[in-house]
Parts: sequence; structure tokens; C-alpha cells
Amino acid sequence: MVNLNSIWHDFYNSLLSALKTIGPADFIDWLVVAFLIYHAVFLVRETRAMQLVKGIVAISVMSVLSNWLGMNTLKFALENILRSGVLLIAILFQPELRRALEQMGRSKIAGGITGILAADQTESEAESAEALINILCESVEHLSSEKTGALIVIEREIKLGEIINTGTVTDSKPSVELIEHLFFKNSPLHDGAMIIRAGRIYAAGCYLPLSEKEIARELGTRHRAGLGMSEVSDAIIIIVSEETGAISAAVESALKRRLSPEELQGLLSKNLLKQGDNKNEKKPKFRRAKQ
Repeated sequence: MVNLNSIWHDFYNSLLSALKTIGPADFIDWLVVAFLIYHAVFLVRETRAMQLVKGIVAISVMSVLSNWLGMNTLKFALENILRSGVLLIAILFQPELRRALEQMGRSKIAGGITGILAADQTESEAESAEALINILCESVEHLSSEKTGALIVIEREIKLGEIINTGTVTDSKPSVELIEHLFFKNSPLHDGAMIIRAGRIYAAGCYLPLSEKEIARELGTRHRAGLGMSEVSDAIIIIVSEETGAISAAVESALKRRLSPEELQGLLSKNLLKQGDNKNEKKPKFRRAKQ
């Protein structure tokens, strides 16, 4: 028969011995581990991986209980499962681990460590960015009024070479006419995403990763692809619904819906125009498309 008093006495003595050895470094160690666990859970909580996490936690608890209760056969089986747990996690959680590393890479802390923080824009760069914003807003307004579906990805610090390789490289100067032509329903590239790189239409017809998050039922594959792209990069994604003509934008894993052309212009200006020391910078003006 299992002596519960003996087990509790051993546990109590072990706990006291451990508490006597605790120092300031241990508290820091616990805080770091707690921080990592919190963000790991936050990362997978809205994905299918959360169910796997629950399974691993259940196995760990059963392993501890089997050790306390002297259930040697069960303990042996569970310990062997947990022993290969690291490799199992790496295989099963590959998409989540990749996304976590990508998010760490584009964080402000990582940017400061690697010294890749963006500098202020020159006047010519700011003017080019303003011109691009106006072209995009005018094009999106046209596409929205005609209910022509569109998916536009604006590359920023994180390079999208893998995404570009799935489409057709155009490397063209942006214009309202070209953007509307590429998304015209009979165009061979209209179903994919357009990639804007360095102020130019660099590629079209590209395939984007789909988000696993739950989104509104009325939203289609374009919105899921735009949100998925924002989850693995710092890009700004503009989406025009083919069904309703509604304008949306995906930024930093968040989907902003039902934007007006003016609201889209404000969002793009906020994210694409770096604020320098020049206090006389002019705010870009949106040119409303002619009816």
C-alpha cells in the first residue's frame, strides 16, 4: 500500500531544501522562463498546435503522478515518450517555431542588437513614398468601386524572396493603369498577390501563406492570405474584396476592415513615411479618383 504520509513528508523536505538554495539569479531565471512560456502559449493558442500542447502537459502530469504512486510500467512508458519530446515538438510545431523566430527577428530588440534600425528618409525617398501611396490609394478606390478583387503586399524590412519566387517578376514603375490591368478579371495574374518592393511593382501572381486564425465567415481566401502574410513578415497588405468591394489592410497580424481610401492613405503614411527631424514635412494628400 502506498504511504501517502511518507510521500508528503519527502516532498515537504525536498521543497524546504530547494527554498534554502534560492538566490537572486533564480528569480531572474524563473521570470525569463515564465516570459518564454507565456509567449509560446500566446503564439499557439489560436492554432491546432494548442491541442498538442495540452496533450504534452497531460503526459507530463501523468508521469509525475506515476512516479509518486510507484506505477513503474506507466512511468517507464511516459518517460520514453517525453525523452523524445524535443524532437517531436520540433517536427509538429515547425510552422509555429518558424513564425516565432521570424517575429523575434523583426522585433525592436533584435533590430537594435543587429544595428539594422531604419534611418530617416531623405527628401527624395519621402516624395517617392508619397507618390506610391497616392497611386495605391487611387488604384484601390477604382478596384473597390468596380468590385475587382486585389491583394497588394508592400515589402518593408523583411525580404519576401520566397514569396516573389512563386509569381512572375515584373519590376515595373507603379501606375494606376498598370495595377488595374494586373488585377483585371481576365488577366492571368489577377488571382495572386502583387509585391511592391523599393517603390516598384516587383512581382505579381504570387502565392501567400494562409493564416490559421479564425476570421469572419464572410471573408474569403484573399483576407486569410493577407492576414497570413502579415503574421510572418512586417509587410503591409492591402485587400480588396471581389464580392463587396470593401477595402481592408493587414498589418502586424491584425486585420483592419472597411477602410475608406482616406483611412487607407493615413495607414500607409503612418507606416511607410519615416518621421525625420524636418518639421516642415508636408502631409501627403490623397487624390480622389475621378468618377
